[in-house]
Amino acid sequence: MAVRRVVPNIRTEAAQESREFYGLLGFEEVMNHGWIMTLASPAGPAAQISVMRSDRTAPVVPDMSIEVDDVDAAYEVLRKTGAEIVHPLQDEEWGVRRFFVRDPSGRVVNVLGHR
Repeated sequence: MAVRRVVPNIRTEAAQESREFYGLLGFEEVMNHGWIMTLASPAGPAAQISVMRSDRTAPVVPDMSIEVDDVDAAYEVLRKTGAEIVHPLQDEEWGVRRFFVRDPSGRVVNVLGHR
C-alpha cells in the first residue's frame, strides 16, 4: 500500500478566520462541506490543511488524515495488529472510504481512500 498524502486536521470553531490566516501563507480553499474545509497550496496541491468544527459521521475529530491507495488493506493490517479502531471502515457519502485508528501516542488517525 502507498501513502498519497498526509493532512493535519485542525479542530476549530473559527473556520473562516483560519481560512483567512492560512490564506496569508498561500493556502487556498479546495473543498468545503460546511463542517470540514480543506486548504491547499496552489504550488504544491498535496500540501494541505483541513479545519473542522466536528466530524459529521464519526465520534471524534481526527488529528490527521492519511490517504492511502488501498484503504481496505490498511484496515486489515491495522486490525490484525490489534490497533484500536475508533471509527469503523465505511463508505461516506462525500466519496471516501475511511476508518479511524488510534496511534501509539493516542492520536486519532483518519485513514482514507477516495472512491
